[in-house]
Amino acid sequence: MGWLRRNVLLACFALLAVAPSGLRAQTPAIADVLAALRLPELAELMRAEGLDHAADIESQMLPGGGGGFWARRTDTIYDADRIVAIVGAALDSGLTEAHRTEVLTFFESPRGRRILSHEVAARAAMAEPEVEDIARASYDALRGSDDPRLARIASFVEANDLVELNLAGALGANLQFYRGLVDGRALDMSEAEILSNVWTREDETRATTESWLFGYLLMAYQPLGDADIDEYIAFSRSAGGAALNSALFSGFDILYRNVSYELGLAAATAMSGSDL
Repeated sequence: MGWLRRNVLLACFALLAVAPSGLRAQTPAIADVLAALRLPELAELMRAEGLDHAADIESQMLPGGGGGFWARRTDTIYDADRIVAIVGAALDSGLTEAHRTEVLTFFESPRGRRILSHEVAARAAMAEPEVEDIARASYDALRGSDDPRLARIASFVEANDLVELNLAGALGANLQFYRGLVDGRALDMSEAEILSNVWTREDETRATTESWLFGYLLMAYQPLGDADIDEYIAFSRSAGGAALNSALFSGFDILYRNVSYELGLAAATAMSGSDL
């Protein structure tokens, strides 16, 4: 099941996306933070990415197609309001008032807005396979070199622990997908077998995660000056930046585990021919 590696949480710390329509239950300060991160645009990108991933699963696991059931179920799974509820709750509990002030100060500044603009544009561009291939190739060409821009990107990745956090999210999501398939009776595997299957792909998943992440960041930050990236790294290492990173990954870990389990369960249901 090599297609499972597509189900990875490949997201930069300021790139994780939710939509504003689900913010009614959140405090005004959290609403301000989410708005400052340009999350309405990012929510649409994440939804499109999720539905593309669901289409890949349909073509590879459901030769006859998933029909109306698959379309309805995946539309619900990737609902933007649901993303808001989960990630918004993580931010609400993970950010103090002081953290929120730091986040708003940075991302509402001209530099912060400029950084987010490039992140959003690059995320949208990476949805095209040809662009993703170019971005990965750009990283491959620089990997292991002493290129100063690559060094800065590596410092940013290290400051936010992006490879390890994304890898953990990817492995956890893949684990949940298998559990959904098993609970839906599409697979007959023990928990030990599921764990073994997922962990044997750790190196492959790590390589895929690193390649996408560095390719994306090199493309997104290419128009930025060195000072912009240095200030972004400094913010990432601040109390507010670290708290934001932790809260976002916490929320998205919950989200993607739920999403992956439900995708597995839906795929199992579609395989059985039951249109629930």
